[in-house]
Amino acid sequence: MPNSLHSASQGLVVFAKSKKVVSTFYQQTLGLKVQESEPTHDLLVNASYELVVHAISKAYAASIDIESPPVPRDECAMKPTFVVDDLERVRAAVKQTGGHLKPLKQAWRFRGMIVLDGWDPEGNIVQFKQLDPAA
Repeated sequence: MPNSLHSASQGLVVFAKSKKVVSTFYQQTLGLKVQESEPTHDLLVNASYELVVHAISKAYAASIDIESPPVPRDECAMKPTFVVDDLERVRAAVKQTGGHLKPLKQAWRFRGMIVLDGWDPEGNIVQFKQLDPAA
């Protein structure tokens, strides 16, 4: 049973070399609030879901190079998808926090949504979608 602090029914864990940078990206792009912040993780929440940004160990992190700009990790087996109110607001947040969002001309329309891929500051692929006003 969910606790009284937060009742999200869905969640995602993102492992990060830089917890602070990746946490800021998801806070800004998704409008999530920090419910808990510890050296090992940040718990970010809204009314529908929670996202944990978990710091990877320093020993493992030392072996990972994050290029600037980050190279997308296209070979990942999963791609989280988030419904947002405005893709252009997300674009501004992505730019400000070191991620990337593909140009709007590369978006596709699917099931009443405008769908667009991007990646976070460490190259983790993420998909954003908003209601399609033309649908």
